[in-house]
Amino acid sequence: MGGAIGTVYGAAMAWIVGYWSRELGRGPRPEELEPYTRAFWRRGLRVTGGDYLLAVTTLQSFARTVARFLTRYDAWLTPTLAQPPLALGEMTSTEEDPWRAARASAPFVAFPAVVANITGAPAMSVPLWWSSAGLPIGVHFLGRTGAEATLFRLAGQLEQARPWSRRVPGGLGDP
Repeated sequence: MGGAIGTVYGAAMAWIVGYWSRELGRGPRPEELEPYTRAFWRRGLRVTGGDYLLAVTTLQSFARTVARFLTRYDAWLTPTLAQPPLALGEMTSTEEDPWRAARASAPFVAFPAVVANITGAPAMSVPLWWSSAGLPIGVHFLGRTGAEATLFRLAGQLEQARPWSRRVPGGLGDP
């Protein structure tokens, strides 16, 4: 899955940069791109049509597998993140290390959020707990394809049971 995601993401970055270059009437100067964006753009320029189609086929097959799995359940409950987020600046890529952001974020990005992006299934993250520092800790729900209403109803029930609308990160809001 990781390779297929990287192939599609790279191809998408090449398309995005190419599209806006055409719209703006000038091509990108590599130094104008943030290092991580530039690295993915360069990777995407090397993706062949066949590579892209194979990657899309892999992602579509995975989406069908997840859809079959979810026919037995209303929602799949997982953590929003695998660990607390990194401090500001720790996910920043540099000229010397353009892939730094990817390596720094990989350990804590929760796989289910990626699943939602790949499958197109509805998903939501709700702040049901808070850390000792007062930061929200999210719970992620992935629903069946086309079952957004189920997630909306669930969110409403969770909001009634454990209100969060007045909470402010850092413990500044109402408990």
